[in-house]
Amino acid sequence: MTISLDGRRFAALTDVVAGEVGTETVFTYHERAGEVWAEYAGGSIRRGYLVGTREGDRLEFRYVQLNAEGQTSSGRCVTEVGALADGRLELRERWTWESRPGSGTSVVRELP
Repeated sequence: MTISLDGRRFAALTDVVAGEVGTETVFTYHERAGEVWAEYAGGSIRRGYLVGTREGDRLEFRYVQLNAEGQTSSGRCVTEVGALADGRLELRERWTWESRPGSGTSVVRELP
């Protein structure tokens, strides 16, 4: 059974090396008929958006964001959705910048 991401809020477990997302960045996800999208902000991110698709527990999306210095950047991400023992969700991400060099991994966890 696939658990919907719709309306769920997430934050990174740690500050992301080579990225701009940090523990103060909060993501609000939406999902409908295999489409996923989210808004995010906080920490060094003024405003960010992601949009993509979901097939089972796999998300593929593109993201674009504006940082605190007024710079824009974009990239792509593949994410695996997992459930924690307490029922919250965890997203394990592999991302790559498209607007600049760099890539990495991150984990965001649903807020209680």
